[in-house]
Amino acid sequence: MAEVKLSVADRRSVWWRHQFLQGSWNYERMQNGGWCYAMIPAIKALYKDKEEQAAALKRHLEFYNTQPYVSAPIIGVTLALEEERANGAAVEDQTIQGVKVGMMGPLAGVGDPVFWFTVRPILGALGASMAMGGSIVGPLLFFIAWNLIRMAFLWYTQEFGYKVGTTIAQDLSGGLLGKVTEGASILGMFIIGALVQRWVSISFTPVVSRIEQAAGAYIDWANLPAGAEGIKEALSQYNSIGATALDPIKVTTLQDNLNALIPGLAAVLLTLLCCRLLKKGVSPITIILALFAVGIVGRLIGFM
Repeated sequence: MAEVKLSVADRRSVWWRHQFLQGSWNYERMQNGGWCYAMIPAIKALYKDKEEQAAALKRHLEFYNTQPYVSAPIIGVTLALEEERANGAAVEDQTIQGVKVGMMGPLAGVGDPVFWFTVRPILGALGASMAMGGSIVGPLLFFIAWNLIRMAFLWYTQEFGYKVGTTIAQDLSGGLLGKVTEGASILGMFIIGALVQRWVSISFTPVVSRIEQAAGAYIDWANLPAGAEGIKEALSQYNSIGATALDPIKVTTLQDNLNALIPGLAAVLLTLLCCRLLKKGVSPITIILALFAVGIVGRLIGFM
């Protein structure tokens, strides 16, 4: 059987479709629809049998989610693995999905700060400053420069992933793929752990204690000067005394005690619970609805 290769035109079609990765985002499998849509030209080029095409579509409808632009090297590696599989290499479905899952976490941690928090704000500030001066070049500069940067990045990193992916696929028996996947997974877990405290917020409101504070440990609102001087004095006292300066009674909640013990402990435990449920096969939609229900009930009974 003749060797099957993805042409530049095939890869360019994948690159163009990959720009619409977020087009069918959903809460259960997130970007899987956009990913599968991007892979269709490659699947048609590599597999001529309808059953093989259907099987390829099915394996690319699994869960997938990362920053849209750094997804390009992942799809490049995936194209190489699919190409090797079409040519008879022992590339299993689990291998392809493992590479995707192993790479998407760490790359997302890099892509968000680079694109959303650096490149885009810089271009936006530059364009806005020119627009405020009455120049139409400002918005045009932002639109053109941003799209040139992202489209060029998507293409060249996809090609880089494709070339590297061919090397990985040829060394399946040597363990290179396992090392790449393992390293990416470790980095991904590290980044996820660092983001838990930032993105997961839980506050337990039950009051543990109420302690009357000594004079001078809180703002004496009744004896503040009138007008602006009173505001200035209140701010000065708040800065010198701290957050407990607002009330003569210091209230300590369950959350305050947990924060004093291990900050972010509840957020980490909740994250681990969700991971455990996902590993058990519980649907992400079920977990999301359960979190909504727990939050609403907790708020109504005054526990959260």
